[in-house]
Amino acid sequence: QVHLVESGGGLVQAGGSLRLSCATSGRTFRGYAMGWSRQAPGKEREFVAGIQWEGGVTHYADFVKGRFTISRDNAKNTLSLQLNSLKPEDTAVYYCAAQAYDDVQFMAVNQDRVDYWGRGTQVTVSS
Repeated sequence: QVHLVESGGGLVQAGGSLRLSCATSGRTFRGYAMGWSRQAPGKEREFVAGIQWEGGVTHYADFVKGRFTISRDNAKNTLSLQLNSLKPEDTAVYYCAAQAYDDVQFMAVNQDRVDYWGRGTQVTVSS
């Protein structure tokens, strides 16, 4: 059984930082694009950042560019997201995702095509 398990969320003041991690098990994600999405209360889930297997190509939503950094450790099958300069509007549940089609721009606009989701980790940013 495939599992994606997020960790690292929490409560932080505006301007602070967090590092989210996603541990995977049950299969290798060789050749998969992986990424992070988030869902705030009352809003739809939205793409945050993605990273391809091939070449480590990354893609970010405009609202996080320059503040968040995605990375992956292919040997350990883990995914991370460094969140800096956090804002109250970043408050959301953050989900780890894996997509068999290794294209992060496709992932950004086709969230319904994600193959695996984690259960999420809550990030709360106070003002």
